[in-house]
Amino acid sequence: MIYEGIRHKCGYNDCYCLNDDELRICLHANRSVSNAVLMCEDPYIGGISEAWAWDGKPVAMSVSLELSHEIIFSATVRPVYKRLQYYFRITFDDGTEKCLLEDGLHDPSFVNRRDLALNFYKFGWMNESDIMKPPRWAADTVWYQIFPDRFSRESDGRDDKFEDWDNISVRNHKCRYGGNIKGVLKRLPYLASLGITGIYFTPIFLSQTSHRYDTTDYELVDPDFGTNEEFAALVRKAHDLGIRIMIDAVFNHSGKDFFAWQDVVRNGKSSPYFNWYYIRSADFTKQGNTMDGRYYSFAFVSEMPKLNTNNPEVRNYLTAVCRKWLREFNIDGIRFDVGNEISHSFIRHLSTELKREKPDLFLLGEIWTDASPYLEGGEYDSVMNYPFLHAVGNFFRDSALTADDFRHMVSYCYSLYREQVNEVLFNLLDSHDVSRLMSRAGSCDTFMQQLVILMTMPGTPCIYYGTEIALEGTGDPDNRRPMPWKDIDSGKFREITAKIAQLIAIRKEPGFSSSVPLNWENSAGNRILHYSRGESRRHHVCINAGTDDIALPLEGDVLFRHGYEERILKKGGAVIMRISQ
Repeated sequence: MIYEGIRHKCGYNDCYCLNDDELRICLHANRSVSNAVLMCEDPYIGGISEAWAWDGKPVAMSVSLELSHEIIFSATVRPVYKRLQYYFRITFDDGTEKCLLEDGLHDPSFVNRRDLALNFYKFGWMNESDIMKPPRWAADTVWYQIFPDRFSRESDGRDDKFEDWDNISVRNHKCRYGGNIKGVLKRLPYLASLGITGIYFTPIFLSQTSHRYDTTDYELVDPDFGTNEEFAALVRKAHDLGIRIMIDAVFNHSGKDFFAWQDVVRNGKSSPYFNWYYIRSADFTKQGNTMDGRYYSFAFVSEMPKLNTNNPEVRNYLTAVCRKWLREFNIDGIRFDVGNEISHSFIRHLSTELKREKPDLFLLGEIWTDASPYLEGGEYDSVMNYPFLHAVGNFFRDSALTADDFRHMVSYCYSLYREQVNEVLFNLLDSHDVSRLMSRAGSCDTFMQQLVILMTMPGTPCIYYGTEIALEGTGDPDNRRPMPWKDIDSGKFREITAKIAQLIAIRKEPGFSSSVPLNWENSAGNRILHYSRGESRRHHVCINAGTDDIALPLEGDVLFRHGYEERILKKGGAVIMRISQ
């Protein structure tokens, strides 16, 4: 038996409210633990004096997730009086029993000692305002990310100002292709035909670059993209088609031409906006990157000075900006760039203020690693699930990884957060910040297999514009090529877009809802992925990432096939089935 790695922390993601009535309790253990029982009861069931005896009632726990070096037991309970005291009875594979309390592992007899203080775990109260409640609609959304300058351009008499749309050799961040609101409006029916129900726009506001992450004016849609009125009309049309809209908030830093930074450059410490930034040297206006520490910026990019979101003036200004967006555009969500470098106090304030105005507003943080500190309730509703992108990508890039390795890597992604967060996790396989999926996959088979995973795992999937046609592109700025509408309109990509639309339709089936459990089935080989969804395990996904074709004994309705014929799943193949009861 091994004691190391057995742990639990009341609150956080180990003991939390699923809803108004249920508590989810998780225990982290090592592989020498064979069984765990939650011993729980109201803390005052026997009285309030320390002399009164207390012991919990047993609740069986089951293994909910298995990681490479850890297993997680879990149980869901319904405390009658909205509070709970508890500990764990743990059985090891050699039959030894221990009890886990807040201060560590003890022999079972220790729990019966009335002469000693016993440090039981205690969840004080199931306060409604503390429950993590992401907007329900987000869990059912299939997102599509649009990089405005490169998605679609409708002529507005200024074509000579922009790059040739058919020239995909993007040179730098200042190249503008002139994608605009009129172009997006024209293509809304195309997105609706794919089954898209949410659009995430990277920044749309006035800036000096094509990516627009160096904001000049947070209240003015970039004229190259269109007008505020045109964007409001776009949102209305999207809503008519059942498509939600999320825009990008660049609040970690501003652009160098933002009015506050320009005032600081002109007036130095005399500027009323001096403390809006982190300026540490008198010669902060000199040229070059900021590695010398003269002021803080995004990374070391001097054109993106970091805003002090701890400053009440900055907080109030940016809150007013968001209110304007809600009232003027009626957007449904806000994505926060560099979301883990913005102060918690600001995000809490912003969430409170904005959800008072629009209760079902979706707040998404761009955080590439474990983001649990921002997902305890009252801040972000979800984060971009880059650990998922890495887990899926690594499995297909490294042929030494097995199906068990994949299961452990994906389980890690879902172990980070509460169940209600997992339902709205923003799953993605590419974006404007990484090489395109087709370029990383290296083959059409691997490309399609990864998209099958994206559409059948818990969470809310996002397709980067052009991924539905297997658009290629390596690192920035090559991953931001203009959309080849001439080829799309000619029908060149009809077959692959039909497959993507088919996968999106499957994702919308109740069997693949985000709230439906994910079950790992026995694998037919080292690199054969096989999982099912739902308590009844009717919906199955099988992916052959091995080197040989395999026979698949499943029977049922084939919902999607790629390299699957007559019960043979070819190498590079994927199949989604609804099996007979």
